[in-house]
Amino acid sequence: MRNEELFLESKKVLVGGVNSPVRAIKPYPFFVSKGQGAKIFDEEGKSYVDYCLAFGPLILGHNNPIIRRTVEKRLNSGWCFGTPTSAELEYAKFITSHVPNVDKIRCVNTGTEATMTAIRLARGFTGRDKIIKIEGAFHGAHDCVLVKAGSGALTHSVPNSKGIPDDVTKNTILIPFNDVDSLEQALKENKDQVAALITEPVIGNAGCILPEQTYLNEIKKILSEHGSLLILDEVITGFRLGMGGAQEYFKVDADIITMGKIVGGGFPIGVMGARNEIMDMITPSGPVYNAGTFNGHPLSISAGLATLKMIKEKNILQRIAETGKNLQKGLSDIINDINLGYQVQGIGPMFQVYFNNKPVWNLDDAKASDADSFLKYCKSLREKGVYLPPSQFECCFVSTSHDNEILNFSLEQFEAALKEIMITR
Repeated sequence: MRNEELFLESKKVLVGGVNSPVRAIKPYPFFVSKGQGAKIFDEEGKSYVDYCLAFGPLILGHNNPIIRRTVEKRLNSGWCFGTPTSAELEYAKFITSHVPNVDKIRCVNTGTEATMTAIRLARGFTGRDKIIKIEGAFHGAHDCVLVKAGSGALTHSVPNSKGIPDDVTKNTILIPFNDVDSLEQALKENKDQVAALITEPVIGNAGCILPEQTYLNEIKKILSEHGSLLILDEVITGFRLGMGGAQEYFKVDADIITMGKIVGGGFPIGVMGARNEIMDMITPSGPVYNAGTFNGHPLSISAGLATLKMIKEKNILQRIAETGKNLQKGLSDIINDINLGYQVQGIGPMFQVYFNNKPVWNLDDAKASDADSFLKYCKSLREKGVYLPPSQFECCFVSTSHDNEILNFSLEQFEAALKEIMITR
């Protein structure tokens, strides 16, 4: 069946024809049949160079043979037990030996579960109810953080959600990113009530917004002075910016860290970690409840551990950081040559082009971008065989499979698509 036919059929049995709103590309999405390396292939046989990479997990590209063989081996011995496995122990030792300020971890199934539990843990540890959230950061689809969220919430004009009572979000305080004064004011106005601030170190769900040079260290210092914790949501940046994640890259010490995406090797997972005194508050050691049938699922643990070992042994982070740097420079050169004035923002293997004539430092800056033109740009690129996350408020990624030939092809298509935008302005 063709993509349009598949979508029409899907709309009869799936809400909106999709299982996540950011997949709802207009007029209809393409349906993927397979992926290999840096490319995905749709049901009509068309190939696309993929800069979405399942929204981040596939740092090794699609269908990596080592990960596939690891999962096949695990399948041959069974795939779900509801009991501990030795692989979980090896996995936990790897993460705690590389991620700063993490003595113990708890594995869950998604980044949403990890951040939800991290907030519960911060409240349980501090005995306080309120949290501070950064505008435009996305920490999953649970109630207390689905306020001025980025990503699909912005693309589909639903920065909040129906069905969330006011009482649930009354303890969520919103402040802008890269604004230390707003944090100090919020803490003073809510003295001894704030359990934690939760933030992405790089806002990857409103595009790719970097922290100002001293921002993360400043907010950590201020929070500590007020007895509040820093929850660093490294679902995107964990094992992408360094073996120690954004903590290592920006030299900041967080109190609670959440991870996902890469640490599952493309399989569902979420991880939460902290120092002993905090983590020991979680059941069965302490009174903060967390449980899950699929926590530490053998397939996710196996794929994740194999991925992490490859990242370390093959020096992958340096390689993809260089790839990302080259791609960003190429995009910047194209934009400068054709005088569009757009912003190429990125860090290592993460990047985004903001259709904006000013640098983007927070959500308001991001929302000033021309999101409609960006979607036209994405559509043009799809027609040319390049797939980007279909939102101005998502982040693009490169993998080990994005070689020079792929980059050169991509830059040619980026240039053609941007010139089309210039003509229609």
